[in-house]
Amino acid sequence: MTDNRVQAASGNSTSANKSANNIANVYSAENLAMPSITFSQLWRREWQVKQQGAIQWLYPLVLFLVIITLFPLAVGSEPQLLQRLGVSAVWIAALLSLVMGVDGLFKPALDNGTLAQLVVARVSLPLWVLIRLIIHWVFSSGIVAVLSLLAVPLFQLSWFEAGILMASIVTGSPMLLMLSAVASSLTLSLKNGAVLVPLIALPMQLPVLIFATGAVDLFASGLNGLPILALLLAGSIVSVLVMPWVISLTLRMAWLN
Repeated sequence: MTDNRVQAASGNSTSANKSANNIANVYSAENLAMPSITFSQLWRREWQVKQQGAIQWLYPLVLFLVIITLFPLAVGSEPQLLQRLGVSAVWIAALLSLVMGVDGLFKPALDNGTLAQLVVARVSLPLWVLIRLIIHWVFSSGIVAVLSLLAVPLFQLSWFEAGILMASIVTGSPMLLMLSAVASSLTLSLKNGAVLVPLIALPMQLPVLIFATGAVDLFASGLNGLPILALLLAGSIVSVLVMPWVISLTLRMAWLN
């Protein structure tokens, strides 16, 4: 009688183990069959999120317009002085507007759980970071590059100089954005981290500012500034390829903490 009970119990445990294994296999198969999030889906989501937060990305653009509008009023109406300071004023305004707009790059995603969902879903964080930064660049530095043509009536620059100024912003601003994004990701776990972002990013961004304004000055004086623009473009390409991986690691560390 005792042996029969032992055999029955062992049979029940064996069947229970088999059913548990079958359930585990079913769930694992479902997980394997779960479609991964594609590039187009991430792009569509981030584009919609950016459009919904129009007020947030309009503030830096308004700041840029205010700086380049008030600067001629403060300096005076002397044409030579305006032409000499116009390129630097536009670039400083572009830099300040870019640094101002990076506060909301990753902080909302960490607070509302979007970053946690991406990590749990095993989405490529470098790809998500790259998409988020590209869309942010379009709505910030891309528009600023077009608005820099206002330097023609405000600072009495020639259309050639304004075109070179716009080209310098297009080639140098991706590197500035990547450096600002690194600074923003490093301060996510801090209580008042937004205050530290300009302090961390600006020292790294000053060489870009110096090279960009120097390239425009070379063209204005009749010299060849293409090597400097090529150097800025190369630095932007390298930063776009490398920085998303660095930012994704810091975001993962901030989420774990």
